[in-house]
Amino acid sequence: MVELSKKILRQTGRANGTYGLIGEGDKVLLGLSGGKDSLALMHVLAHMQRVAPFDFSFKAVTVSYGMGEDYSKLHAHCEAYGIAHEVLETKVYELAGEKIRKNSSFCSFFSRMRRGALYTYALNHGFNKLALAHHLDDAAESFFMNFMYNGALRSLAPKYTAENGLVVIRPFIHVRERQLRDNATKNGLEVIGDEACPSLRFDVKMPHARASTKTLLASLESEQPKLFISLKSAFEKLHTSSFMDPALLR
Repeated sequence: MVELSKKILRQTGRANGTYGLIGEGDKVLLGLSGGKDSLALMHVLAHMQRVAPFDFSFKAVTVSYGMGEDYSKLHAHCEAYGIAHEVLETKVYELAGEKIRKNSSFCSFFSRMRRGALYTYALNHGFNKLALAHHLDDAAESFFMNFMYNGALRSLAPKYTAENGLVVIRPFIHVRERQLRDNATKNGLEVIGDEACPSLRFDVKMPHARASTKTLLASLESEQPKLFISLKSAFEKLHTSSFMDPALLR
């Protein structure tokens, strides 16, 4: 039995209540990579099914890039806990060889293709929500990366509606990455890590922006231990009239 921390459950429950992520009758598709984050979210959703005062269903789907990946252990893990799971076969790796140019953003390409595959599967199988396991560290890193490299103030929303009508939710938006790392260690979960990243098979330069941003945030947090508490609060209290966007000042 996977032992989930009360803090993770409390933070996820609070996010669900605040943003209305999952409710009565929802049919949720979980993007399951097999990493520490999505594995934890899978078990949290299973816990919610048992204790929540509303009924919802969910299924875990793992996108295979067509590299000959072996997800048999991940599938067996899902089966052992009675969680519906399917491996979705794609030809993303083959397409990448044709479309990705040297020094291009291959991470962005694989992310878009994976998300597109999940969107299509969800819509074709009657799911109204797609759950992703992004956490507070992801939101903070995205904010700083957009701020420093793209000249934009942008982060990760707890909930948004895609152009195709599918509602994308992030139940772990208040959870720290280290909590999920501790959860995997505590429960002895066999997680899939960077070794499954398809980019490692390409002769391309590894992206540095996210790694650099992680290092920067770790340094800032060492000086200001309450950094992420402040960031979470700031993400919830936007004073748009104090910026220079003409559209917001009209």
